[in-house]
Amino acid sequence: MRNRFYFQPKYFLYWLLVFALGRATFLLYHWPRTSQLDAASVARTFIYGVRLDGSAAAYLCLLPFLLLVAAGWFPKLRVARIIGVYTGVMGTLVALLTVADVELYRAWGFRLDNTPLQYLSSPAEMAASAGSSPLGLLALIFGGLLLAGYWLYCGLLTPLPPQPARFGRLRAVAVALLYSLLLMVPLRGGVQQIPVNQSDVYFSTTHPFANHAAINVPWNVVQSMPLGELQQNPYQYLPDTTARRLVAQLYLPAADSGPAPRILRMPRPNVLFIVLESFTAKLVGHLGGERGVTPTLDSLARTGLSFRNIYASGDRSQKGIVALLSGYPNQPTTSIIKFPRKTENLPNLARSLGAVGYQSSFYYGGELAFANMKSYLLAAGYQRLVERQDFRRRDQNSKWGAHDHVLFGRLLQGLRQQPAPFFATAFTLSSHEPFEVPMRPRFAGTSETNLFRNSVAYTDHALGQFLRAARQEAWWGRTLVVIAADHGHHLPGNSGGHEPAKFHIPLLLTGGALQPHLRGRSIATFGSQTDVATTLLAQLGLPTQEYRWGRNLLAAPPVAVPGGFAFYCFTDGFGVVQPQGAVAFDNAARRIIERDSTVTRQQLRQGQAYQQQSFDDFLGR
Repeated sequence: MRNRFYFQPKYFLYWLLVFALGRATFLLYHWPRTSQLDAASVARTFIYGVRLDGSAAAYLCLLPFLLLVAAGWFPKLRVARIIGVYTGVMGTLVALLTVADVELYRAWGFRLDNTPLQYLSSPAEMAASAGSSPLGLLALIFGGLLLAGYWLYCGLLTPLPPQPARFGRLRAVAVALLYSLLLMVPLRGGVQQIPVNQSDVYFSTTHPFANHAAINVPWNVVQSMPLGELQQNPYQYLPDTTARRLVAQLYLPAADSGPAPRILRMPRPNVLFIVLESFTAKLVGHLGGERGVTPTLDSLARTGLSFRNIYASGDRSQKGIVALLSGYPNQPTTSIIKFPRKTENLPNLARSLGAVGYQSSFYYGGELAFANMKSYLLAAGYQRLVERQDFRRRDQNSKWGAHDHVLFGRLLQGLRQQPAPFFATAFTLSSHEPFEVPMRPRFAGTSETNLFRNSVAYTDHALGQFLRAARQEAWWGRTLVVIAADHGHHLPGNSGGHEPAKFHIPLLLTGGALQPHLRGRSIATFGSQTDVATTLLAQLGLPTQEYRWGRNLLAAPPVAVPGGFAFYCFTDGFGVVQPQGAVAFDNAARRIIERDSTVTRQQLRQGQAYQQQSFDDFLGR
């Protein structure tokens, strides 16, 4: 009587086994790379990959499970044949994707996604691309996968037992429906806050191939469809030669400019990079914002090196992280971090510093799977990641994870054990919505603006406590501390999505490695998050050529932009800020949204050229 209701969990298991077989096929097909992995790493490709396998299996189980719900009410309904045909069709499609993937990975270096769709309108090119493939071997693998899938199905799932005669319809429907509802858990990869994504299966800091092997190909193909990766640049405002020339001028140093001042007491200091969630200049006193909200940052401006006119590259955390660590501009309708195969080609401070002996770590109180950040950080070469699951459960006292004072405590503990020179990055989270913080409110009232003020004040306070403790540590005297925001905020004042005020953020340098005579100095040049990596590497005497979208903020600005410039993106639009004013442009409507009267036509052309060229670069990654 119970055997009929074993079918659904066994059907889910069937797809897990099919996907495990596909992964084994991938590893064997690429044996030269697989042989470079140790046995534990090979095993982890299956262990970590099971989350995406389970999500894909859950999607494939939805229709058969709903058919079994209907069969519970209509016992004579012959669903076994329908499920068999459906499984055969889906199994053939999975086998086809598996075979296409194992060969395309050899040529492309990334797992199959929606990229082949661009060839559907060019069958000749598609045939030419497949010309060098070992078609006989691939056909043999395809046939083997079909036979294995058929054998598994026959051995595990046939025949489908009839529904027991005395088993009531309501009970039968209830059991089948319960199994269907339980699919929601594997479908989203578990019960965590953020649905499963590629980051959840990335585990290796040294072998990108191992991370790639853990990806489920059918899931990856379907997941990539809504991303709508463009193949042509929709932002063709100028002839390409003109756009390239205008962008090159933005980074061309003045002919008579001398060397940039040295701000460090030593050539290879430790670097501690602190990224503050949503810290808008509107709440930072020394940047002309409200007084009394960020006393720590305002104090650092008097004792460190501050930059008054820095703007975020975008309006989301994942965009700010890429801009700060890779010096890479944002995209107006998507984000490069959604495409791990693109972010693997980006430069990154962790990799640049790691090449000269720096030990790297990244600390975050939340889940790094959020917005694919984990895959980005692992591809960047970070050697150690600390995230929500690494904190004690009692310390996960925020909706997002561990509050900032807990994060800074863990950071302080970790830096005591980290070999020098180190490059450590910490990313706060408490000033993110819903702005709940473990501190007595400094600003009365429950308005969203005051809740936000209190959350910023709390993080500023936690940062101050951390810095006071850090100054007592042995590593402080040889450490440069870089403090920047990931993006700004519309509060207070409800700035429009295109307004420069929403993107204005703090950037400060402090620490024992800073030259004493530069402390308290303020830099007026206009710049972007994309300039931070270049500025830091230039001070360390390291190459910056890979960071083509950044300039040294401490060097003389280019002749084309005497006071510097900042470019930022919002939803299908961009803005350019220079000392003479700002202009915001709507890409969809192809018109100016807002423009200061002092802004020249050349500034708009520079923004259009930047948008055009940066998106060309994104498409080519």
